[in-house]
Amino acid sequence: MSGPTMMSLADCAIYVAILRDIGLVALAVTTSLNINFLRKPVAGKDILGVCRILKLGKSLAVGEVTIYSEGDDRPVAHSVGTYSIPPK
Repeated sequence: MSGPTMMSLADCAIYVAILRDIGLVALAVTTSLNINFLRKPVAGKDILGVCRILKLGKSLAVGEVTIYSEGDDRPVAHSVGTYSIPPK
C-alpha cells in the first residue's frame, strides 16, 4: 500500500465527515494535511480508516484519521487535516 494512497484515504475521510456535518458546501477545501507513517501495512489485507472531527468552526474544521490494517489493532498511519469552510 503506497503512502499517497493512505494520504488520499485520510483526506477523503475527513472531507466526507465535514460535509456530513455542514452539508454540501462548494469550495470547502483542504488547507493542510499531515500524515505520520507508523508501520508497514499487513500485505494482502485491506486498510481501514477511523475518522474523527476534532473541531468544526465557522471557517475552519480539523479532523484526524487513524489507519489500520484489517484485523490488526496497531495503527499503520495517523493523519490530521485542516479544511477551510467558505462563508455562507
